[in-house]
Amino acid sequence: MLKGERCFGPKCAIEKRNYPPGQHGSNFRRRQASDYALQLREKQKARRIYGILERQFRRHYAEAARKKGVTGKALLQILERRLDNVVYRLGFADSRAQARQLVNHGHFTLNGRKTDIPSALVEVGDTIGVRPESRKRNYFKDLAESKILTKKAIPAWLSLNAAQMEATVQALPERDDLEVAINEQLIVELYSR
Repeated sequence: MLKGERCFGPKCAIEKRNYPPGQHGSNFRRRQASDYALQLREKQKARRIYGILERQFRRHYAEAARKKGVTGKALLQILERRLDNVVYRLGFADSRAQARQLVNHGHFTLNGRKTDIPSALVEVGDTIGVRPESRKRNYFKDLAESKILTKKAIPAWLSLNAAQMEATVQALPERDDLEVAINEQLIVELYSR
């Protein structure tokens, strides 16, 4: 996936050229993909969207499989509750990779404590905020002055106080709150082989 908002618009390279690269790519006839190929592609898409490695993804899947209820929904809920994803969804970063780097550099607090673990899972009632020392940095000053935080659409399960640069987790994310099109059933089928 491309960085930022580019892949959600008409300039997305995947939408413009939906064929393999090279001299013969445009007249290439594809065979129908197998079930395994579709399942693997869906898992890889989810991994790339959230920017996590295979080992982390397997750990998240194992955790989702242990929970009661639908495994696919639980997996997406876990991926959506990661701290780097929450920072991206709140509008503090333009991409999940940038959000991961901001968290990794220790610019955010989770329940008042500095954290630099992008994979930390937020729970209902947790507060995520920008550290007071980090608010003095040009990046966060520009973010506050440009009023981008107030313009960005924030999911219903989060509430943001743009003036304080703090957010609270109101509820767990639901399937409808996801902005990406992932067929989680294919991922579950892949891991249940």
